[in-house]
This record gives sequence, structure tokens and C-alpha cells, in this order.
Amino acid sequence: MDIKEIRKLSDADLKAKIIKTKEELFTKRMQQASGTLENPTILRRLRRDVAKMKTVLRERELNGGNE
Repeated sequence: MDIKEIRKLSDADLKAKIIKTKEELFTKRMQQASGTLENPTILRRLRRDVAKMKTVLRERELNGGNE
């Protein structure tokens, strides 16, 4: 997910998207553990997406929503 797309989302949408992405990351980790994960680079992408979303939420928190 691109940072521009993330910044367009509201706080509530971001929080929901973080939860959804973490759930997807969990299922992909289980697939990796069982040996059925076809593309292991997806784990890295999902972790980075969560980090980007959390960063945007934190920036908004520090700025007081003034963007």
C-alpha cells in the first residue's frame, strides 16, 4: 500500500485496516510454518504496511490532526 493512499484514509479506517492487515499477517505466518506459503516476501510487505499505517496515526496524534 502506498503512503499517499494511507494518508487519505481517516483514523477509524486506518485502525480497521491495521487490524485487518495484522489478521492477514497471522494467517500468512501460519501458512509459512506449515510450508504452504508460496511467496514469502508478502510477510515483509504486510509488516511494512502496518508500520506505515501506525506511523501516519502517530503523526496525526502529534500534530493534533492539523494537516
